[in-house]
Amino acid sequence: MAPTSERQLEHLLRRAGFGARTDELDLYGQMSVDEIVDSLVEFQFLTDDVDSKIGKPGHVGTTTRGIFSPNSNITDARQRWLFRMVHSDRPLQEKMTLFWHNHFATGYTKIAGTFGATEGTRYMAAKASEDPGKVRGQIELFRDMALGNFRNLLTAVAKDTAMLVWLDGRTNTKAKPQENFAREIMELFTMGVGNYTEPDVYAGARVFSGWNLQRPGLATDGSQHYEFIYVPAQHDTASKTFSFAIYPDGNKTIPARGQNDGMQDGIDFINALAANPNTGRYLAAKLFRFFVSEFREPDRSFIDRIAGVYLNSKYDMKIVMREVFLSPEFWDPRSYWARYSWPVELVIRSLKDVGWAGFSVDSALTPLANMGQTLFDPPDVSGWDAGQSWFSSGAMLARMNFASTLAANQRFNLANTSKTFNKTPQSFLSYFMGQIATPPVDSSVASEWMTYLNANGAWSGSDAQLQSKASGLVHLIAGSPEYQLQ
Repeated sequence: MAPTSERQLEHLLRRAGFGARTDELDLYGQMSVDEIVDSLVEFQFLTDDVDSKIGKPGHVGTTTRGIFSPNSNITDARQRWLFRMVHSDRPLQEKMTLFWHNHFATGYTKIAGTFGATEGTRYMAAKASEDPGKVRGQIELFRDMALGNFRNLLTAVAKDTAMLVWLDGRTNTKAKPQENFAREIMELFTMGVGNYTEPDVYAGARVFSGWNLQRPGLATDGSQHYEFIYVPAQHDTASKTFSFAIYPDGNKTIPARGQNDGMQDGIDFINALAANPNTGRYLAAKLFRFFVSEFREPDRSFIDRIAGVYLNSKYDMKIVMREVFLSPEFWDPRSYWARYSWPVELVIRSLKDVGWAGFSVDSALTPLANMGQTLFDPPDVSGWDAGQSWFSSGAMLARMNFASTLAANQRFNLANTSKTFNKTPQSFLSYFMGQIATPPVDSSVASEWMTYLNANGAWSGSDAQLQSKASGLVHLIAGSPEYQLQ
């Protein structure tokens, strides 16, 4: 592709990240689209030191209540993730982490209700390098495997402590097979509705019998924790037959195995689900809605092509996502501004567009909840209802109020950065419409914004007027219906 235009760059960074900081625009603006995509998907070559910048000048703030402890306090964990979304130089890693968080939707509230708030946070958010028991929270799992092999990710999720609590795998025994995980791994995580039967659910439950939890470590040093264990005595050793192929030769039956070898049942089942053509199509459709457009049905050519790349690459999500971002469907003019921003996407993009000096991400947590999204706590296993479902009257009011709060917080900075454009209200409006990009707005909308600038006296461009008008105008733009699209 040719060198990227500003419109292309902003489209790509809205979808593959959360909008763009000024330094990101400067960096990627010198590259072609192909080079930007390569940089985004090959993020492993970029240093991941963003957490070390928390609390440092020049970065969005966090609020501490005693010691900042994102590995054990869920409020701090949410702040750390928001901070990463703003400042990480690996935007696609954070965007894919959010995608997988919704795909494998797991709620902190149930985990905390089972093990307590501290342990609940640990199993959702802890960094293994900082945890005395080397616990890796579920979000860190998604971050580590953001563009890894999907089959390996499925296997890791099946063994994840939070998931084993969330879908009751820890109670799955041969005497009482627990069906929740077996159902959801087929319906929501891989093949989708209509591609399995109720007997498949029961057989799948038996496959995972004995995939439970143990608690190694010492209470005295904080290393004691729950983690996956396969318990041979709790595994159903009989054969399990499904309505779809489990093995490449078409065989639909997992053979009877001894207890000590029974864990292979789950591995065979996961391998079969990852390899099923319906899984490729299901993921392709979900990627289309999240990264390309939710304003039209996924293009059949896109589904077939992405599913083919998924299967031919043996489930390599890096190869899949490169294909998504270089697809003609992604760059189709109909795909620009063709998604409703999730609350967290809106908040992070607003911070990147408007500014963050003196602002704490803690101040975004309640607005996010009012908009309908609390990180680490999706409403159920199917994740958040997206699209227009975000826009109840109360949720839209929360979006507008957040725009007002942020604009007021940044009023001095907004006034300073706009001084060069203070000669006329027209130049002032043009500047901010460029800084806070929206889809092309109707002339009546721009006229209303101009009316606001001309209200309460003649335009002078004075410092006092800039402080008042800049924050007010930013509130109007960032709180507008147009800004809710991305």
